[in-house]
Amino acid sequence: MIEIAGTEYSLNDPMVMASLIGVAVTFLILVLLFLALRAANRSARNIEPLTRQMVQLGQHVQQLGQGQEQLRGGLQHVSDTQATAQVQVIQTVEARLSSVQQQMNDRLADNAMKSTRALAEMQERMKESLHGSSKQTATSLTQLQERLAAIDKAQDNITKLSGDVLSLQDILSNKQTRGAFGEIQLNDIVSKALPADSFRLQATLSNGRRADCLINLPNPPGPIVIDSKFPLEAYEALIGSSSDAEFKSAVQMFRTTVRKHITDISEKYILDGETADGALMFLPSEAVYAELHAKFPELVQESFSKRVWIVSPTTCMATLNTMRAILKDARMREQAGAIRKELGMLHKDVERLGERVTNLDRHFGQAAKDISDIKISAEKAGRRAQRLDNFDFEELVPEDHNNVVPLGKTEV
Repeated sequence: MIEIAGTEYSLNDPMVMASLIGVAVTFLILVLLFLALRAANRSARNIEPLTRQMVQLGQHVQQLGQGQEQLRGGLQHVSDTQATAQVQVIQTVEARLSSVQQQMNDRLADNAMKSTRALAEMQERMKESLHGSSKQTATSLTQLQERLAAIDKAQDNITKLSGDVLSLQDILSNKQTRGAFGEIQLNDIVSKALPADSFRLQATLSNGRRADCLINLPNPPGPIVIDSKFPLEAYEALIGSSSDAEFKSAVQMFRTTVRKHITDISEKYILDGETADGALMFLPSEAVYAELHAKFPELVQESFSKRVWIVSPTTCMATLNTMRAILKDARMREQAGAIRKELGMLHKDVERLGERVTNLDRHFGQAAKDISDIKISAEKAGRRAQRLDNFDFEELVPEDHNNVVPLGKTEV
């Protein structure tokens, strides 16, 4: 219930409800009208700069139209000028084409004459060239025959070399000759690296064994033996195997043979009190040395344990150079007394030389002083001679007037 002006109204009354709804709708319409007016004012303010821009755009469009009219006039002028220039160019080109055509005709005639003369000269040169080529061909055939003869001679040398290679293969296939080959190679290396009195070939030891090479090193380490009789049959079987079974068999054979050879060297050539505490096993091939170290390291370790050092031609040369240094050091120690004596004499000679240099320096100083005095006297004599030559008697010093010889009067 609500009371208005002393009258009570029920909210459930349809008339009251309709009146309230109408009032609410009217209020809503008023609010919407107010918002619409505000939006219209805002739109008007926003449209005002746009209006000014539209006015400016219209002015620009008008100016663009004027520029287009001017451009149309300029294009018309350019078109007229281009038409005139095109007519002039066509006339000029026609004139130049006529001139060029005439020049081309003249040049074609001239070229035709030159071509005729060139063909005649070419024919003459061809004749001369063919004649010279025939001579050169004959000379080349002669040289070819000589070269074929040289090739035949070289073929004979190759055939002879093949026979030598086969004989070398026969040498290496025989155990005794292969051992001799290894000994010769070892002898060559040792003789180049060491003095001749520092080693012995085919030296016999106290146990009756004969060593391929015995190097006389001082104690320690003492004389050391080098053995060159390496078994190459196992290595040849290893590199020549064509199947897995042959390869396995060759590997086992190589391992067994090398192990036995290491043991033989250790037992035969390492003697207490006579040789060094080790021996060298010489391999005559770098390939065998590389194969042994690459695929059989256990054999190398076993050789170390048995004090047998494996060397190839390259490593043997390095080892021998080390031994040479040891020998040189030992001999220097042996000659230490003589060296000390020579050094004492050298010291006295140096002292004597110093004394003589001092005396010579003193003589040189005296000689330099004498030479300086002589130069001074020579300069004075030269000046006097010059004055005499120019009759400069007035410049003579007063004390020299007494020495002047007066001229006598001439008797008439």
